[in-house]
Amino acid sequence: MKSLLTPGILLAAVALLLHSGLLPVSPALVLFAFYFALIAGLLLAWRFHSSCVFLALLVLFLGQQAVFHFSSLPTSAHHSPANSALAAVGVLLPLNFIFLSFRQEKGFVFSNIAPAAVFLFVESVIVAVICRPEPTVQHAIRHPLAIVPLPFAVLLMFSAAGVLLLTRYLLFHKPFESGLFWALAASLLALHFGGVGRLANTCFAAAAFILAGAVVETSYLLAYHDELTSLPSRRAFREALLRLEHPYAIAIADLDHFKRCNDIYGHDVGDQVLRLVASRLTRVSNGGEAYRFGGEEFAIVFPGKTSLEVIEALENLRADIEASRLKLRGPDRRQERRGPDRRNLRRGRPGYAIRELARRSNSAELSVTISIGVASSGRENSSAEDVIRTADKALYRAKAYGRNRIEATTSGHGRARRKTAGIA
Repeated sequence: MKSLLTPGILLAAVALLLHSGLLPVSPALVLFAFYFALIAGLLLAWRFHSSCVFLALLVLFLGQQAVFHFSSLPTSAHHSPANSALAAVGVLLPLNFIFLSFRQEKGFVFSNIAPAAVFLFVESVIVAVICRPEPTVQHAIRHPLAIVPLPFAVLLMFSAAGVLLLTRYLLFHKPFESGLFWALAASLLALHFGGVGRLANTCFAAAAFILAGAVVETSYLLAYHDELTSLPSRRAFREALLRLEHPYAIAIADLDHFKRCNDIYGHDVGDQVLRLVASRLTRVSNGGEAYRFGGEEFAIVFPGKTSLEVIEALENLRADIEASRLKLRGPDRRQERRGPDRRNLRRGRPGYAIRELARRSNSAELSVTISIGVASSGRENSSAEDVIRTADKALYRAKAYGRNRIEATTSGHGRARRKTAGIA
């Protein structure tokens, strides 16, 4: 939600300053800010291989240039190139933002950029044809663009695009969707102010800054969040450890028999299992924060808690995961074990692997369990690394004692408490 609020706060601050007149800025400085934000955003998009942001900035630039160019052309009693440009940009800009929202990011390569660039060129030609002045008034006196109410079609397109972009952000929580939404709002304000001049260019500059910020926000998200599970990544976990103060507890959780799941059902199903478990980990209570530690292993940090204080929350989490079911798509299941497990099963009992797979695949649902080891800070665990090592040892005990259980250790007290589901 932070990536949605931050650009909105920026745009609100810009609108407040424009309305109050507290910050008088020259038109030249505003235009410089727009081009600076545009170039910076294009370079960031190129550097971080974000073709969608690059194209969104091109759409914004072409829209601003179209209104600026046609606002200086002569106007007749029957035709105003400036008003035609406002209407054309007001329809095409939201449509392009919608297209870019649904466009799959494939990196910054020529074969990926070229078709979209050609499409934008064709749009520019169409706008040039629609907005060209009448030949009979080529030598008429040019008038500055008057601020007129935007056509209903423009307001409808912006409203529909805004609802769609906001919905997609709430569904997928991608900074790019948030950037498009607020850049769309800033562009609407720019067109409302006539598309040219200090006020309009300030709004266009805000839109460019917002899109450039979306590149930075996306890069941060990829660096500190796991793409598969959407949980904070190991890097975020390491930084969280630096902020911890005694007391605190750390739990290390590991999926039971995850390799066997991948061998039987394939890695696609394995990824679904990881996403399912991650969604349950986000529900952990008692102030816990879950992280993707690596592979099928997760870490949960409980600031201000001890091992004994988080046992109940971890037991609820373990039971929640055990009760969860993953629906399988029958045709996608792997038909045979692979690797050492398959050879070992066949060597001792011929045909066992196939029969076992057939027995397992009769069910359309897959259940998973998790083993957890937890430790807290204290005299023996003087650092976060010590707590993690102690929690790892507790996890190994949970695995050794039958899995699907919790082993808790507190510094100086040995094994504190064991919780188990009673199954091996």
